[in-house]
Amino acid sequence: MSATIQTIDTPDGLFTILADDAGAVLASGWTADRDRILGRLRAAPADVAVGETDAAAAVRAYYAGDLEAIAAVPVRQSGTAMQTAGWAALRRIDPGHPLTYTEFAAALGSPGAVRAAASICARNAPALFVPCHRVLRSDGTLGGFAWGLGVKNSLLQREATA
Repeated sequence: MSATIQTIDTPDGLFTILADDAGAVLASGWTADRDRILGRLRAAPADVAVGETDAAAAVRAYYAGDLEAIAAVPVRQSGTAMQTAGWAALRRIDPGHPLTYTEFAAALGSPGAVRAAASICARNAPALFVPCHRVLRSDGTLGGFAWGLGVKNSLLQREATA
């Protein structure tokens, strides 16, 4: 498989997108470090070229106020059945309406599986497009985020006020 990698500037810092030939985002995050993006994958593409991705337009639209723009971008992740269901459920969380890990676990049909729900978020490679930032600790605090709590807070504030 081959892929395209692109880094764009956002209000939250540089954002890198790795997309396959069909335009599906494989991994993304707030960094310009190519190796960090590729490290989010179970298996990196054989060929990665710098170029333009269709997903970059959705990121720009998101930051311009169209919070739904990221929902239309296709993503591709491989994982267990529970991870795949979890990533799909993350895409259904509306902007401005974050869930706690407990609520997220319940939405997956496993209310007691809070740690598994947190793990699904932690293993999410296409950040922003699969909005794991919309899940909070059970006490409502931010909790962990691969790209830093400052970015997570900024995203949640942007979504809360739009």
